[in-house]
Amino acid sequence: MFDPYFDSVAAFIAMGEHGFFVWSAYGLSALLIVTNMLVAVRRQGRMRAEIARQARRDSPRPSAKAGTTPKRVEKDQ
Repeated sequence: MFDPYFDSVAAFIAMGEHGFFVWSAYGLSALLIVTNMLVAVRRQGRMRAEIARQARRDSPRPSAKAGTTPKRVEKDQ
């Protein structure tokens, strides 16, 4: 019913003398995928920090005296 292509685990790893190329391709692909994920996570962290800095910078500051509002200066027309 189930007839494996390779006779042993060593034969599977060797891949009929193509194992180096096959496994190096898998390894390089895995390395690139992990690197891409790490870069995305770092970029997301930096972007969140930038948004938080921008929100703090743009938020209204409390006035010097509690309960007072800043006076509006009107221009002469």
